[in-house]
Amino acid sequence: MSDNDNMTQDLFGYRLIRDELIPDLLGNHTKDILYWAGKKLARSYPCSNEGEIISFFIRAEWGDLSIIKQKNYEIHFELAGNVVQERIQHNDPLFTLEAGFIAEQIAMIKQYQTEAVYTRNKKHCVQIELKWDQKDPYSLPSRKASL
Repeated sequence: MSDNDNMTQDLFGYRLIRDELIPDLLGNHTKDILYWAGKKLARSYPCSNEGEIISFFIRAEWGDLSIIKQKNYEIHFELAGNVVQERIQHNDPLFTLEAGFIAEQIAMIKQYQTEAVYTRNKKHCVQIELKWDQKDPYSLPSRKASL
């Protein structure tokens, strides 16, 4: 068995849950729920800089994350690698979980509300663009008191 066959086999269970079961369960709300789930995960696993975000992606096996462009109030990441290519080849996967995770991490690092959007490109990569507003300071979402 080749390394590529091993990768395909290793990702099969992940793809079943992430790209087939979850969208079936959540239906039209999948994009929004995964985005907010990514933000929640970011608060549970805070990173202190962009390098730690990249390391988290490796550890979580979400793909190879890299910074491709940075300007005043925005940063562009690229998500690539075997995991991303394998998901794209077998489905029309969503990457809103990853986008939400990065958005919340950057918001916590920069201390401004941050939003992310992603696009897939022809190279079987995902571009994630983040923008923050210096007029909108970051604050943790309030938790409702439990009964």
